[in-house]
Amino acid sequence: MLDEDIQTINRPAAVRSSAHRTPAAPDATPRWLGPVLVVGIVLAALNLRPAITSLGALFEEARTGLHMSGAVAGLITSVPALCFAVFGVTAPRLSRRFGPAAVVCAGMAAVAAGLLIRPFADSAAAFLAASALSLAGIAVTNVLLPVIVKRWFPDRVGTMTGLYSMALAAGTSLAAAATVPLTSALGGDWRTGLLIWAALAVAAVLPWLPVALAARREKAAAPAALREDAGPSVVRSRTAWALACYFGLQATGAYVTMGWLPQIFRDAGVSASTAGVLLAVTMVMGVPLAFVIPGLAGRMRNQGPIAVTLGLFGLAGYLGLYLAPAAGAWAWALLLGVSNCAFPLVITLIGLRAKSPAGVVKLSAFAQSTGYLISIPGPLLIGTLYQHSGGWDLPLAVMAALLVPQIVLGVLAGRDRTIEDECGMRD
Repeated sequence: MLDEDIQTINRPAAVRSSAHRTPAAPDATPRWLGPVLVVGIVLAALNLRPAITSLGALFEEARTGLHMSGAVAGLITSVPALCFAVFGVTAPRLSRRFGPAAVVCAGMAAVAAGLLIRPFADSAAAFLAASALSLAGIAVTNVLLPVIVKRWFPDRVGTMTGLYSMALAAGTSLAAAATVPLTSALGGDWRTGLLIWAALAVAAVLPWLPVALAARREKAAAPAALREDAGPSVVRSRTAWALACYFGLQATGAYVTMGWLPQIFRDAGVSASTAGVLLAVTMVMGVPLAFVIPGLAGRMRNQGPIAVTLGLFGLAGYLGLYLAPAAGAWAWALLLGVSNCAFPLVITLIGLRAKSPAGVVKLSAFAQSTGYLISIPGPLLIGTLYQHSGGWDLPLAVMAALLVPQIVLGVLAGRDRTIEDECGMRD
């Protein structure tokens, strides 16, 4: 199936959907672009989370080494979602000006530069600035990878989204699990432990250089009628709003799980080491399911049943944590791991709910930027409720309650319609 995906690249999405094909456009696409683009997508996806999860693994050491105050440390933990929201908004304009492949290439370069600079920072402010540079690159890449898939793999959106969602989950888990052992093996310095992930980011830049050049030549060769326009105005689409809110609620659940699940288990009497393994189990569940779910969603006309199923897994997991957190710890970790796979589902929906690459870039930027803004208060709220209530009953009840609107929004976003139809736009 992947060979078929690679072969389809020789015919750009705009050309394949046109009734009047022009020889210049397909001839402008070199045959080597297919495998190089697949490698580039996988490497880019692998780099979308290590900047965050590697720091999480060494955060205490970095905080002590840079003499961070509690307020600054709290600010750094909230910066990723804020950067994803703020910088993600710029992706559509940058994509129209330079092309999505060139922007992803620049995004990977920004990730690499930030990861190279960050370990040498001698103050919290410099460390925060370098982190923000990497996060800005991640933000635009977050938005544009669904666009890349829609543009070059319009008939394989589910399969290709599954491929890069699986790579994203693998990168997240790898950085979380390997950073501390690698740091110890390399002498124990937290700066070295953070620096090693820059090598993966540098590697991700390399395939995007020729892809960006080829895409630029292809765009120049295509007739004006086949070039992307600005796309529809997504704010008038109810589906776009459903996707944005669904994205925000699933991100809230994911951040709460990553930030608080080990503490929930530890407060229930589970050892610190076992609690860490349980979190790893929750995160690793996303690797195979991130490939399966998009492929399944791509074959369905209505993806609402998948959203309902994932939400029910989450409700079962939170109920288990409420009733018997230690006794059934492994089961609850598995259930929440499945529920957190709402992320690859919503990324797939972004590619399916728009007809053109121009529509996808607008929808992706809107859904992700709005969604990340929605997700920012969640972990802070849960922490505050935990502190003031003295336990996890109330926070878990709130998280379970948030799954109800998430399920409803997933059903709405999963309906077989596009933003172009809702906004009265033509193909």
